Amino acid sequence: METASHPDPPTHHPRSSADSDLQEAIRRRAEQIYIRNGRIPGRDLDNWAQAEKEILGESRRTAVVVTVNGVKYVGEYDPASSGGYTPGEFRAGARVPVRFDGDKMFVKRRNGKELETTIVKKLG
Repeated sequence: METASHPDPPTHHPRSSADSDLQEAIRRRAEQIYIRNGRIPGRDLDNWAQAEKEILGESRRTAVVVTVNGVKYVGEYDPASSGGYTPGEFRAGARVPVRFDGDKMFVKRRNGKELETTIVKKLG
């Protein structure tokens, strides 16, 4: 079992390069909303707010990000079978036990249970 040296907060609180990726995704969605709604001027803030709500709602659903030996792993999990895991349960910067098995990442929770995730992205 490995220990994550710098666990990151859940994906609804992205950092660094993930932050710029998030901003770009929101920008693209806001543009789609603008076009879909007939290119009406003066609604930039409304379009942005709607896009942000949609994008953040998507990313908040099912992922956790941890850093192990300088590599960030994004693991998606099924909330229905997560054993009561709630986003934010892992404190940013805290050390947490992590183990890998193929495309699975298991993060040990404070209650002793493991959060099973499927690795969907590996950065670094």
